[in-house]
Amino acid sequence: MFISEAWAQTAGAAGGGSLLTSMLPLALIFVVFYFLLIRPQQKKQKDHQNKLSSIRRGDKILTGGGFYGTVTKVIDDNELQVELAEGVKVRVAKQTVMDVLTKTEPANDTTAAQEKKGGLAGLFGGKKDK
Repeated sequence: MFISEAWAQTAGAAGGGSLLTSMLPLALIFVVFYFLLIRPQQKKQKDHQNKLSSIRRGDKILTGGGFYGTVTKVIDDNELQVELAEGVKVRVAKQTVMDVLTKTEPANDTTAAQEKKGGLAGLFGGKKDK
């Protein structure tokens, strides 16, 4: 009899601040998961979307099916024409591109032309090459 009464008294006395102590480990686990799993995955997905949106003609790509090819035409925002081998062209959904292996330079890049002229001379109309 004395033992059961003692257990009943100690169990009732331990009730202060248990909500904070029980929620704190759960909150810490969420913070760790956010910084180690969720945030890097979101960054990787954003980089992949930027890579897909900047695909242009001449880029060498790897498709989800494991085919290496060269982009011959960007049909629209969701579709590409890819040359897998000489004379073999296929239409590919842009979302199936896994990686852009080599990028081509833009055709009308004025900054690249200015750098070739040399620093500030290209910006201020220095000597013209003939």
